[in-house]
Amino acid sequence: MEFLSDEDGREYPIKPTYPPGKWFFYERVLQVPDYALFDLDSSNLEFYRLGDNKRYKIVEPDAAQRYWIPEMDLALGLWSGQHENRDGVWLRWWDAEGKLLLWGQECAARLADRLRSLGIDPDVV
Repeated sequence: MEFLSDEDGREYPIKPTYPPGKWFFYERVLQVPDYALFDLDSSNLEFYRLGDNKRYKIVEPDAAQRYWIPEMDLALGLWSGQHENRDGVWLRWWDAEGKLLLWGQECAARLADRLRSLGIDPDVV
């Protein structure tokens, strides 16, 4: 997964000469099966998968605008909301049933709420 930061588009060149571009290195040297590019500024997510010819080809998102990764049994997609004191678009994971996987602090908050509903103070436990 690549988080783009270079403004002139050189983040993922296919340059095969030394030093090779990231795209070339991931595609042809490491042969990473899935390659995601996320541009935080534009909230654009691109997803590529190695084809039979061992070259990346772009993958279209599913109806929910997510990219299914069978080897992980998860889907990657965009989520809008507040996290870490910033409103914006974030990369998130969903399971096979389409349930959003929670961040650690979201799990902790839900557990604390559940404990409170059972009459248990989570700050004392």
